[in-house]
Amino acid sequence: MASTNAPGGVLRARSWFRVPRAVVAGLVCAGLVVLAAPGPTSSAASISSLKSQAAKLEKQINNQGNTIQQIVVGYDEAVSKEETIHAKLLSTQAQLVSDQSAQATDANQVRQVAIFDFVNSSNPAPAIDALAPGNLSSVLIEREYAKVVSDKLQNAMDALQLEERKTNQAEAALRSEQSSAQAAVSLLAQQGQQARVALSKETNLLGSVKGNLKALLAAAAKARQAALDAEEQALAALQSQNPVPITVPILPGANPAPGTYANPLRDIGALNPERIDQGVDYSGYGPIFAIGDGVVLSTVNSGWPGGTFISYRLTDGPAQGLVVYAGEDILPQVSPGQTVTAGTQIGTMYEGPDGIETGWADPSGDGVSMANDYGQFSGNDSTAFGANFSNFLQSVGAPGGVLQNSPPTGSLPPGWPSSW
Repeated sequence: MASTNAPGGVLRARSWFRVPRAVVAGLVCAGLVVLAAPGPTSSAASISSLKSQAAKLEKQINNQGNTIQQIVVGYDEAVSKEETIHAKLLSTQAQLVSDQSAQATDANQVRQVAIFDFVNSSNPAPAIDALAPGNLSSVLIEREYAKVVSDKLQNAMDALQLEERKTNQAEAALRSEQSSAQAAVSLLAQQGQQARVALSKETNLLGSVKGNLKALLAAAAKARQAALDAEEQALAALQSQNPVPITVPILPGANPAPGTYANPLRDIGALNPERIDQGVDYSGYGPIFAIGDGVVLSTVNSGWPGGTFISYRLTDGPAQGLVVYAGEDILPQVSPGQTVTAGTQIGTMYEGPDGIETGWADPSGDGVSMANDYGQFSGNDSTAFGANFSNFLQSVGAPGGVLQNSPPTGSLPPGWPSSW
């Protein structure tokens, strides 16, 4: 803000009031002042391009995260399948060992019967004795019995060999299936690693893009301020040479008196109120002011989008002692320990991907909201502290936020101010 005393009146110019370009052009033509300011076209195009790139990267990062989640689910399923196949393979191998043991036992029994039969049939003494009428039937019965036993054991061995072949075939099929499952696990692990590398690259690139966007917006804000200063100088020059006083109207509350509260968003262009959550969300661009007299506690916190978290403790008025925060897409213009008033610009809001959020902060001002302290916020809901701050903003002329649920989640602690 600039103020110049002149004969016949007072000239005051603020960032929300711009002298018509025709007036400044007339001063230049008259030779009273020469201005040089960068054209906004290329800067605006660059800012728009970076914002578009940031939005595209955020979408890619979200998609990449979903892809990684799907890969992890598939990987877990593939590992579970491979473990099941391995267990079946162990069971099959145990069955094969059991079949082979039974086959060896039965083969030994058949071998003993065969030896017995051979010995009895080739021994001349029993053969001669068998010619005796009393022994003939006994020998025939014994041989018939041996043949029956031998046939049964042979059948059992044939069945065991068939079972062994089936077991071997089942084992071969399981080993093939296990090999395929292991290949699937390996492929999914490789895909997961590639997706994580891609996600890391995109996240780093997004940080770089946002950094470039902040720098470009800061340069644009500086250029706009230089242009405003030049306009004010031109008006001052015109004032000094023109006997007719120039009076510039001032909007009510634009220059609040010390010790009073004022609308901190009064100079935001394209201001749009959004949801009430921990505090109140807004989109737009331009300077943000302190609500009233206070002391700055912090300006940054990496846990918030954009990394900005400006907090200050109010030192007078109905909310004296409470801490206000304004964070996300803001370029800070104050420092911790600095005293502020309702006329102090604490930062510049730029048209980033997140907008801004402002509300009640923890008394420490370290980056935590009161709604978070009291466990009221779950990610999307409107909280009691957010609704209370929305009412506070409306009391000083700012638009309130949009409730997501009614009533808001939680309640205010005893003694918390609710009228301003």
